[in-house]
Amino acid sequence: MKRYLELWQLGKSFPGPAGALAVVRGFDLVLAEGEFVCLIGHSGCGKSTVLSMAAGLVTPTEGGITVAGREVQGPGTDRGVVFQSPALLPWLTGFENVMLGIDQVFAGKSRGERERLAADALGRVGLEDDMYKRPAALSGGMRQRVGIARALAIAPKVLLLDEPFGMLDSLTRLELQELLLDVWSRDRTTALMVTHDVDEALFLSDRVAMMTSGPEARLGDVLDIPFPRPRHRTEVLEHPRYDELRERIIGFLEAQAERGMSRDDASPRTEVVHA
Repeated sequence: MKRYLELWQLGKSFPGPAGALAVVRGFDLVLAEGEFVCLIGHSGCGKSTVLSMAAGLVTPTEGGITVAGREVQGPGTDRGVVFQSPALLPWLTGFENVMLGIDQVFAGKSRGERERLAADALGRVGLEDDMYKRPAALSGGMRQRVGIARALAIAPKVLLLDEPFGMLDSLTRLELQELLLDVWSRDRTTALMVTHDVDEALFLSDRVAMMTSGPEARLGDVLDIPFPRPRHRTEVLEHPRYDELRERIIGFLEAQAERGMSRDDASPRTEVVHA
């Protein structure tokens, strides 16, 4: 496997009342070029911290990240990031929000060429007729489409997604999963996506990477997903191994929850006495 996105011995600690608290420690994960990997785990286990370190938004305490052989030293246009909230500038249209990144990355191209890139990116996510609206005039799903277009328009080497559909209703979520898979399939940009949704991970990914519960969370297991591409939801759900794979992920998460409760029960407690 060609090592394209590599997270090696990654760790992050934050100051706490009793000293440094290691949220993530010894996290190792390698993605091949063109691979789509979902990172799943319980809330608070450090998934978003790992993604933020890969994006260069959070500095690792230990270990490091490389993209195509180059070590990540901070944010860069070699990585496109899609957040749970697209964080669009409200005074700009969707088109203008996408143009911000394009103007920076493709400054050597003519204005007309850059505008064509923005229009093409927005067209790929189905916003041909709405690209000149401001965020307030767009639905939550449409705003997230702009966020996806903005990330892909700069032609990144790696696409990083932090629960991009977590704030959407279930129907919009399913629709955008299909959209993301269609858009990703065209270029096969190496992708790492954080999710807490087991079915979402199974539908989208080539592998599912499962994190242990924190503190000191790490990579606990990796599951290969055998569903052929291109994928169609009905075919995936009817695949003979779907239920087995789903149960393996759920079993891992349940085991982590039980370990977390055991640690909580074993930890000393301070009794609060009310006068």
